[in-house]
Amino acid sequence: MQEPMFLKPVFQEKIWGGSRLRSVFGFDIPSDKIGEDWAISAHPHGVSIVENGEFKGQKLDDLWANHKELFGHPTEPVFPLLIKILDAEDELSVQVHPDDTYGMEHEGELGKTECWYIIDAEPGAEIIYGHHAKTREELAKMIEEGRWDDLLKRVPVKKGDFFYVPSGTIHAIGKGIMILETQQSSDTTYRVYDYDRKDDQGNTRELHIQQSIDVTTVPAKTPELHVKEIREGNSSVVTYLETEFFNVYEWDVKGIMSFKKQAPYTLMTVIAGAGELVVDGKTYSLEKGTSCLIPDGVKEWTIQGELAIIASVPGEKK
Repeated sequence: MQEPMFLKPVFQEKIWGGSRLRSVFGFDIPSDKIGEDWAISAHPHGVSIVENGEFKGQKLDDLWANHKELFGHPTEPVFPLLIKILDAEDELSVQVHPDDTYGMEHEGELGKTECWYIIDAEPGAEIIYGHHAKTREELAKMIEEGRWDDLLKRVPVKKGDFFYVPSGTIHAIGKGIMILETQQSSDTTYRVYDYDRKDDQGNTRELHIQQSIDVTTVPAKTPELHVKEIREGNSSVVTYLETEFFNVYEWDVKGIMSFKKQAPYTLMTVIAGAGELVVDGKTYSLEKGTSCLIPDGVKEWTIQGELAIIASVPGEKK
C-alpha cells in the first residue's frame, strides 16, 4: 500500500472538558464538554475509522487484525499506541497508571506509559507531576489524611513544553492546558483524588486508592529527557523520546522537508499551521487537527507548507 490512511477523530465527553477542540482545531464536536479527541486509536473504547483510499470506512483494529502487512507484520495482539488531543477546561483528577504486568493481570489490557506535548497553556497553568512521599507507607498515610499540598508536586508549564510520564507516575493535567498525548493503547486510570467534585447527577467519581498505592513508583522518579534537534534550513526535526513504547518527534516544517521510513509505520498529527503531504506523487491536504497513519509500504514522503506535526513510531522492545 502506497498511501497514507487519514483517520476520523473520536470525541470523548469529560467532566473537565471544554469547547476548544472546536474553537482552536475546527472540529465539529458534539457538546461543549469534550475533553479528548482520540486522533489515532484501535482501543475498543474509541476506534478510528479510515477516511480515504483502499480501506475507507474500515476500523483500525480490524486492519491490525486482518492486514498485518500494513504494519510490518507485528507480533503484538493489539495496536500498541493511542494518540489524543486533550482540552482541559478544568483540572483532571490526580491519577496514576499501571505498568503492563499489573495492567494485564488486573485489567486485562496494557499498562499506560504516556507523554505530553503542551500545545497551549493559559498564564499560570501547571501540572501535577510526581510526589514527595519517601516510602509507600508514607504515601498511603498522606493519601488517607488528604494531605494533598504536602504530597503532590506541582510544575508550571508553557506552550511547547514536553513531559514523559512513565507508568507509576502520579500526575494530573491542570486547568487551561491543551496537550497532544502519545500513550500506550490503554484506558486504565486509577484516580487518587478528584477534588471532591460531583457530576451533573450529583455523584462523585470512583476513586482507586489501593490500586494507586500498589502501582505508584516510590520514591518518585523524574525521567531525564535527552532532546535532540536537527535543523534543515528553516525547518527542524526534534526527537523528544526514544523508548521501548514509542519514539516521539516534532516536525517543524517551513518550506519542504523529505522523510524516509524509520519504522514499520508512522503516526502523525498536525498541531499548528497547514500544508501538504506528498506520497508517491500524490498530494494530500494537511490542516490543523489532521491525523494519519503512514503504513509500511510507504518508504518516503515529503511535507510542504508551514506547519508543526507531532509524529511517533512504535518503540523497540528491550
